[in-house]
This record gives sequence, C-alpha cells and structure tokens, in this order.
Amino acid sequence: MSNNHTSEIRNVKLELLRSGPAHNQLLSPLTNYIALCGSDGPVTLQMPFEHRQLLMRLRRLRYPLDKDPATDDQRQSEVRDLGESIGRVLGQVPAMLSELGNAGAENGKLVHLRLAMSAFELGLIPFEAAVAPDGFPGSGSPLFLQMRTPISITREIRRGRPLPVNWTRPPRILFAFAAPNGLYVPAQTHLQALREAIEPWIKIKDKDKDRIDEVKKLLTVLPNATLEQIRSLCASTEFTHVHILAHGAPFKYSGDERYGVALCSETSDSADIVDGERLAIALTSSDSAGNTRFRPTVVTLATCDSGNIESVLTPGGSIAHELNAAGIPWVVASQFPLWMKASAIAAKVFYSGLLSGADPRWVLYELRQRLRTDSPETHDWASIVAYATVPWNFEQQVNQFRDQQTHKKIEVKFGRIDELVGADVDSGDEAGKVLSEAQNKELAALCASVREDLKNWRAELHAGVSTQDRAKRLGISAACEKRIGIAYTLAEDLPLAQKAYEACRDFYRDAWDIDPCNHWVITQYLSIIAILNREDDGPMLKELARKYGIVWNAARQIVDWQIRKTSGDERAYALSTFAELSLLGAVYGGQSVDPEMLEADITYYCKEMLNELCAEAFPIISTRRQFRRYLKDWSSPLWAGLAQAALNALGDVY
Repeated sequence: MSNNHTSEIRNVKLELLRSGPAHNQLLSPLTNYIALCGSDGPVTLQMPFEHRQLLMRLRRLRYPLDKDPATDDQRQSEVRDLGESIGRVLGQVPAMLSELGNAGAENGKLVHLRLAMSAFELGLIPFEAAVAPDGFPGSGSPLFLQMRTPISITREIRRGRPLPVNWTRPPRILFAFAAPNGLYVPAQTHLQALREAIEPWIKIKDKDKDRIDEVKKLLTVLPNATLEQIRSLCASTEFTHVHILAHGAPFKYSGDERYGVALCSETSDSADIVDGERLAIALTSSDSAGNTRFRPTVVTLATCDSGNIESVLTPGGSIAHELNAAGIPWVVASQFPLWMKASAIAAKVFYSGLLSGADPRWVLYELRQRLRTDSPETHDWASIVAYATVPWNFEQQVNQFRDQQTHKKIEVKFGRIDELVGADVDSGDEAGKVLSEAQNKELAALCASVREDLKNWRAELHAGVSTQDRAKRLGISAACEKRIGIAYTLAEDLPLAQKAYEACRDFYRDAWDIDPCNHWVITQYLSIIAILNREDDGPMLKELARKYGIVWNAARQIVDWQIRKTSGDERAYALSTFAELSLLGAVYGGQSVDPEMLEADITYYCKEMLNELCAEAFPIISTRRQFRRYLKDWSSPLWAGLAQAALNALGDVY
C-alpha cells in the first residue's frame, strides 16, 4: 500500500431522503427526493428512471452464459449509459461539486463519499458506476476510477444512534465456502489469497505441522458451510473478519423475489438459500440476556447479487443491507453477478490491504482500479458495493491498528532472528552459535526486511502526526537496531553489530531532538552510548560522566515526576526506566555516586514494579529481558552487580 493511506481523508456525506416508509415505493421521475450535502441547503432531485425500465436495464448488466464478456457490446454500452445518467443526477447537487473541488486542490487526499439512503428503491441504482459529469473531477470518465481526485464511495443506513466500531481488535478470519448440488466455487483460489494476506503475521517455523498450527490461530476454514456451522463457530470464537464464498440464488419471500446465499443444507444435498436476516443472526452471537457477545467488524460476500435489493415491495433489503442494519460495521458485497476471477482478485486486494493496516476506504478505491485493469472485460469494478459505518475517530483507530500490525509483523521476524542466533536461549553458555551460510543469508534477509518495514513506517509520518508519535517511531526503530546488533554479536559478526548499534544511537538521538522530555528515549540514548563505550578506560568514562551527567540527572527528575502522577502499566514503565537509570549511574553518576545506593535504588524500584503489576505482566517481562541483556549481551564489570540485583528483585535469577 502506498503512503497515501496515512494522509487525511475528506468526508463528504450525501443524504437522499423522501417521505414515507423505506419500502413499497417504486422509482419514478415524478418522485421528489431531498438531497443534503455539506452545509448547503436541501436540493430537490428527481431520478430519471421508471422502476420497470431500470429493472430491465439492470438485467442487461448480467453476464449471459452464451456470450464472452469482452465482446458483449450491449452490456458495455448499458454500463456507460447508466453511469452517465447517474452522474447527471449527482451533478445537480452543487455542494458536492464544491466539496470535490476543494479536495482536488489538495494532492494525494482521498475523498470519502458517504451515501446515506433510507428508500429501498434508491438502493437499486448502481451509484458506483457513475460517470463524472461536467465540472466534476475526471469529467467523462467513471467517477470512482478517475485519479485526478481519488474518491471512494460507501453506502450507509441512517441510524438513531452511532454504531460502535472497534477497528483495533487482533484479526481473526473465518473463511466459509459452500457449493451445494455439485456447484463449483473457486475455494482454493480464495484460500490462497487469504493465506498470502496473513503471511507476514505467521510465525516462521521449519516444520509444516508447526506452521499450520500458527496459520490456524489467524484463519479458520469452514468447507461445505451450513448456516448452523457458521452460527456455532461465531458463537464460540471471536472473529473480526468473515469471508463467505458461495453462489447467490433467488428465493420467494411474501410473493416477492429476492436474493440469498446458497449454503449447504443440514439435512440434504440441496442448497439452503439463506437471506440476510438469518445470516445476520448467525454471525452476531448473543448470550441468554440478549446481549451481543461477538460481532465481526468486516464481512465480505463473494456472492453474486449479495448487494442486490431486487424487490422494494416488502420490508428488508439486500443481504449486505441486512447485515449492516444488524450492526456489522463494514459489509462488502456485489450488486450484480460477480465474475469468479474478479472475486479472487477482490479477496486478495481487500484482505492484504486491510491486514496491513491501510484505511479500508483507500483499499476500496484501489480495489476498483485493480478490477478495472485485471478484469477489463467485466464491469465488476462497478459491482462492488460497501455498506460502511465510519465513527468520528475512525482514522485514529485505523492508524492505531496499522501500528499494531507493523509491530506484530516485525516481531515475527525477530522471533526467527532470535531462533537463528540463539538469543532465545536462557543460559549464557549456550546462547549464540556459528551460523551456516544459508542461515547467515536468512539472517541478513530478515534484518534487511525489518529495516525496510521500519523505513516505510517512518515515511508515513505527516503533518497530522504528533511529536510524541514521531519520537516513538524513531525510538522503536532504535530499539530494533539494538536487537539487530545483539543478533549479529551472537552470530559473531562484530562489524555488522557495531554498525547496528551506531544506527541505534543515531535514531535515539533524533527521537530525543524531537521530544526532549521523553524519559524513555533519553534513558535509551544514554544506555547505547554506555554500551558502545563499555570497554574504554577510566579517563573516557570520566569524560562520559562530565558530558552526560547533567542529562542523566535530568532524566531521573522527569521519571520521578512521572512515577508520582501515574498508575498501572504507565507507572510500571516509569519505575523500570528509573531502575535502568540507576544502573547507568555507574557510568554517568561520577565520583559522588555511591554504588550501594544505586543497588538499593534498583532493588526498590524493581520491587515497586511487582507491587504495581503481576509478575507475568508485559512491563515486568520486558524489564527482566533488558537487565538480562546488560548481563549477557552487554556484559561489563561496571554494571554486572547492579543488573544482577535488578533480576533478583524481579524474581529472575540469572
């Protein structure tokens, strides 16, 4: 994904309203609709379609079995004609032109067009196929494909209260597919697409069985899926993403024809045509009190007509509409038949983008472009329809999720690095080993990949990112270079270890320049300078104390303030920092520092951490690991006794 995905997204909301119930009204040029956009006043619109005529035109967009889509001139012409008609309707809303024009002046900014509609008959109109009218960006070309001003369109249901969205949950995907009655679905292609999407977060294992076990932690596959099996799985497991691959099929409801999902039947080989309401109940697990226990954040339907309303006479919309109405925040579906090749492309592009932490609105925009380029004979780029709920803090949640995924991806690589060099071995005598040529190549490739990930992450920084976040990313980059330095030390490649430690020092220095009061950054900067100079003689140590002693004292004062005003994990990290600063007092404290007092401080603050949190809390584990490094990886008589005192106080006898 490009760095555009971290730029600000401009939201433009277009509401189309009319009087009366949502159902039981046909499209007609005589019906007045109210369009609301931005801060401008309401605009009256008429849709240029008779209901019967639109249904006939939509049927021409289906793929006939006896025709090659690439040579179906009538279908291609219909896509264009419908798009131009819809574009002229959008062109009647002056506020939209103004909003898009303002956004177009800011390069690289995506416009999110939020289309809110309550009338079912409007849901029949393929707004996603709109051709930009005169005055709009990319005039004369499909509005949601043009690149002059990127625009992503989603639909939404008008609600009385906001729908809660938690985008930052750790991903877990359910892939359910069904092919009853001997039908065929490209299950293997979709499975491969999902497997490739989760690959960066799968722990690297040498044995196939161990690797499969790791895959199952992120991806659950349900073949020959029945509704009951889906319900049972969703009731027992918290899935964040559900991907359903099946054929769409018509069924009768109150005398009207609608479209459902053809799942397998519990009792026979025939298909169970499941409507949106039944599917929503199965996907949203509730307890005995009626409270929802688990609810997926995203549901993707690789199913023909899953976004097709078809009938407007009775309550209830398309499958996608029903799922979104039931409280599932994001539902991506197809409002027309979907070509099998296109469905596989959609699965790969969408899940690769989402799991990498890209904003789903950018992913939708890129998905339409990929379908247009990779499946040019079809109009599947216009078929994709997304029902979306976007809370006020959505961009913040997406950024947080992207950071989480970046951390996890890097940790997977460091897990393999530690295994290669023996850094995960507790005993100092056994840690480290001579690597084979193949292992050295793998180590080099992993370290280069970690650095590339961090480089891309730092490059995402833009004007909207806080000073603290900038310093944090530089600090984490420094910490990763430190781990690379440890790995190369254990692999007995001291020149590369020295280079990594120097890069670590420079990153910490840059982070300190950006955020001068960040006690963790200051402490780690002092730490790496001490590590790089731990084998120098007395005069050099005196020079370090003279040059950085005042910084050391200032850091202790900042941390002391932090300890007094915080609690929980935040206080535990501050206590850990103070303990490490006490150890560094052996270098920066000068002649006036009493080693016994430093040891007493370390013991006190480490024990305070245990009083604040349980022994297995991550801040405690992290602190133990850091002091072990002072003993094993950065050993020096200057601080060996102090590091051992810290580990003793933390209940970790090294």
